Amino acid sequence: MAHEKLNVVVAGAGAMGTGIAQVALLNNCRVVVYDSYDAALQKSEQKLFTDLHKLSEKGKITAEVVEQCKKNISFSNSLNSVTGAGLFIEAIIEDLQTKQNLFTDVERMVDDNCILATNTSSLSVISIGANCKKQDRVVGLHFFNPAAIMPLVEIVPSLNTSQAVVEKCKLVIDSFKKIAVIAKDTPGFIVNRIARPYYGEAIRIYEEGVANFATIDWAMKEKGGFKMGPFELMDFIGNDINYKVTETVFEQMFYDQRYKPSQTQKRLYEGKLFGRKTGKGYFNYADGATMPEPLKNDKTAEKICNRILCMLINESADALLLNIATKEDIDLAMTKGVNYPKGLLKWCDEIGAANVLATLTELFEWYGEDRYRPSPLLKTMAKQKATFY
Repeated sequence: MAHEKLNVVVAGAGAMGTGIAQVALLNNCRVVVYDSYDAALQKSEQKLFTDLHKLSEKGKITAEVVEQCKKNISFSNSLNSVTGAGLFIEAIIEDLQTKQNLFTDVERMVDDNCILATNTSSLSVISIGANCKKQDRVVGLHFFNPAAIMPLVEIVPSLNTSQAVVEKCKLVIDSFKKIAVIAKDTPGFIVNRIARPYYGEAIRIYEEGVANFATIDWAMKEKGGFKMGPFELMDFIGNDINYKVTETVFEQMFYDQRYKPSQTQKRLYEGKLFGRKTGKGYFNYADGATMPEPLKNDKTAEKICNRILCMLINESADALLLNIATKEDIDLAMTKGVNYPKGLLKWCDEIGAANVLATLTELFEWYGEDRYRPSPLLKTMAKQKATFY
């Protein structure tokens, strides 16, 4: 499937759909971008061609490749354009009913060998394909934004997905020169589940008055080696998106306190302070606005970094305990999906499971909140003085 020229249909002409279309195009696929809104299609076409020309100007692709891409892509507002697709990827609004309706409509128009994939980041794959007749071909292919640049794709089989479809998807993602990890169909999959404390615990530290946004960001970059601090990263992702993912994971985890959203983020969401795209979020991005200076105190920074890092490691240990993915895929997902400086389970081996457990136990006893409960696997590792690798 990955070696012949594949017909790919991408539904949704937003940033995500356009990015996925570009990936498929540059890897010798015929691509149709489908959207019911003409304005979205025009914007997508403009963005795609601009990006291809930029790549050509930088010498990353030839002018011939650009022309070939233009021949291999079409933009359509008619769902009939899905006919003949070998791979259908949905990247539309995160609304279950809308996705289900689209999947049942598409299934009627494609042949039995067409794979039906969803790029959802927060809904369950099995529920999206629940009304399909052939649920064994429905799968999650979760690309990360910007899809053209980020190397990771989470392949998410549901309980109904056939192993043959998973293997075909792996071949396709490999042919796209992306890194594939296999994740269980659970809220947030690997990355969005494990990354929650990077944002949530940072906000909690701010709410307690320990440090301001700039100081927490500086601490994570200076002491942890993270490329972006949690607040600049939330502003970059968009506080509307980040808040909605947090809220969805919390609801789908049956209101487990570990994933509880914060009032601070809710207020920013309500005030449409989404970050860079609106000019203001945790920081002000207006022309002439200056970024606040962090209060550089090494001791405070180490405490902040250690607290957030131990929460992240705990989440990783729990994901491994619950068979969300293999330890290798968990670490790979966090380094390639959100650019973490190290895999969290490897990082735990460096710090020592007993030290991570001590931090969590102290937090748990101090706050008396379930959000700080240590993973049973972490307790086992500490007790046995064992390492993940």
